[in-house]
Amino acid sequence: MLHDISHDKPADISPDVAATGEQLARQQAIRQIERKRHFRIRATIGTAGMAILVIIWALTEYHNAGGWPTQGFSQSSGVHDVWNFWIIYPAIAWVLITAGDAWRTYGRKPISESEIQREVDRQASLRH
Repeated sequence: MLHDISHDKPADISPDVAATGEQLARQQAIRQIERKRHFRIRATIGTAGMAILVIIWALTEYHNAGGWPTQGFSQSSGVHDVWNFWIIYPAIAWVLITAGDAWRTYGRKPISESEIQREVDRQASLRH
């Protein structure tokens, strides 16, 4: 596995730097670990923020509706025993943003030198 990485030097490392395959693999691993840690921090903060928002929503709706939502949910506010369901919109946005962030963190790989070379070769073959 390390052998595969040695010829796939990441594009963001200068070609002047003489680095072994093991050093390159280590640098890539460190960067990926940092990305994963930062994602977990962002996801945790976002989850805490969403929980606080849901608590605020529940407290205000309980106060506005005069109790629990025994008559269900609606778009209107201030109706007795009916809660406004606006909380769903920030919750959906948070889920979509977190999913995109997770894809960016776990789904994308750094561009390798071999990928760059394949694209250069492909473009050169289109010109001929």
